[in-house]
Amino acid sequence: MKPVVFIDRVIPAEVEAYIAEHCDYSRWDRPERMSRELLLEKLANVDGLLTGGAKIDNELLEHAPKLKVVSSMSVGYNHYDTAAMKARGVMGTNSPYVLDETVADLAFALILGTARRTSELAEYVKAGKWQADDNEVLYGVDVHHATLGIIGLGRIGEAIARRGKFGFGMNVLYHNRSRKQAVEDELGVSYRSLDELLSTADFIVLMTPLTPETTRLIGRREFELMKPSATFINVSRGQTVDEEALIEALQNKKIRAAGLDVFNQEPADPGNPLLQLPNVLALPHIGSATAQTRFDMAMLAAKNLVSAVTGHVPPNLVEELK
Repeated sequence: MKPVVFIDRVIPAEVEAYIAEHCDYSRWDRPERMSRELLLEKLANVDGLLTGGAKIDNELLEHAPKLKVVSSMSVGYNHYDTAAMKARGVMGTNSPYVLDETVADLAFALILGTARRTSELAEYVKAGKWQADDNEVLYGVDVHHATLGIIGLGRIGEAIARRGKFGFGMNVLYHNRSRKQAVEDELGVSYRSLDELLSTADFIVLMTPLTPETTRLIGRREFELMKPSATFINVSRGQTVDEEALIEALQNKKIRAAGLDVFNQEPADPGNPLLQLPNVLALPHIGSATAQTRFDMAMLAAKNLVSAVTGHVPPNLVEELK
């Protein structure tokens, strides 16, 4: 008898076919996210869950007494209550590696977009305007040979560093929990304390995972340390930043601009002041959103799922559940 799994979102046909080879399955087949109540109903007799980010907590686990594994189509797994999962012997996996380069591309899109004010000036042209008498109205800042500071030099951070160093001739600084001498030697990047990085960099990219230690890592004190000409980029998680402090820093011109792919509340509240500021380039959490990358993430999540429900240790078991 095949193991039984549930898929809580639409996935590519090829990925579904792979799961069908190994498992009996049912799935959600609508583009909108399924309700929490319906998801809980579907889990009564399943061995595995393939999810796009459902909150895995005691409530869900109580509705899924046979559950062996949750496989998430994401690199982040802050939606896992790992203590509750470990207590019940439920494995949890994520989908790292396959999105590194794509997210790094987006980080650089935010760097370039904020530097040259592309979104703001696109609206300027669409409003029927062109070159102003005072061309300084249209000025941006240079990215090439500027100083790039990366907070969190994981795989994505390294990919961003490569783009900055070799693509734009930038002086690249980084802060991490531990120094990475091999990466320093390979890329020519330099380690700095967090405070020194914040006070030195022209573009500051936040790339940390969301943990108790990184929650609201960047707040009023940190924005005060930044140069008035600095640009802040966040492609990590919204909760790593004190959003009120960010709004204040932008409104009071303590920093020049911000490029954001993540927000404290998602979907972002239309009334959020960040969405009204001309010096903010805001995106709807699309770091990995290319067709190829999302396919690769879904397939990796499917392989993790199948491995676990067929009695093997999945290749991407998250660290806290090993």
